[in-house]
Amino acid sequence: MAILIREATMADVYDVARVHVLSWQSAYHNIVPDNYLHKLEISKRAERFKKDFVAYKGITYFYVAENNGRIIGNIALSKCRDDDKPLSGEIIGIYLLQEYWSMGYGKKLMDFGINKLREFGYSEVCLWVLDQNRRARNFYERYGFLFDGTKKEINLGKQLVEIRYVLNSAV
Repeated sequence: MAILIREATMADVYDVARVHVLSWQSAYHNIVPDNYLHKLEISKRAERFKKDFVAYKGITYFYVAENNGRIIGNIALSKCRDDDKPLSGEIIGIYLLQEYWSMGYGKKLMDFGINKLREFGYSEVCLWVLDQNRRARNFYERYGFLFDGTKKEINLGKQLVEIRYVLNSAV
C-alpha cells in the first residue's frame, strides 16, 4: 500500500473536488437526498476549492493522498472553528474515494492529520460527522474519537443532525 500525503497545490483543485464530490455521493447515499447529491458538480467544487485555497491560506491546511500518482483522498485541517473549543484543532474534512475504503488508506490519512495537528500544538482534535453516517462514525470511534454531546442541525436537501467527535491526546 503505497501512499504519499502532501500539501495540496492549486494544480490539485480539480482532483480535490473530484474526490470530494465522488466520496460525498458514495458516503452520503441514503442519508442526503439523491437529488442533492446528483447536483454536485466537480467543476463547481473545483472553483470553490480554488477560492478556498487562497482565502484560507495559513488558516486551513489542505493535503492530498496519492496512490501511484493518482489523488485518492484529501484532508483539511485548521484551528477548531467552534467558539467553545478555542484551543483545539479540527479536521474539517477527510475524504477518500470509495474504492479505497477499508484498505488502510483512511487510517493513514487520519494518522497524518492527527500528527500534523499535534505539530501545530493541539492536544485535542474535533470533527463533525452526520449522525446517520454510521460507517464514518465507526471509523472515528475505532480511532478513539468520542461523541462529546454537541449537536447541530444542517440542511442538505433535508434537515440532518451533525454531531461533534473529540479526540484527546498528549502533544
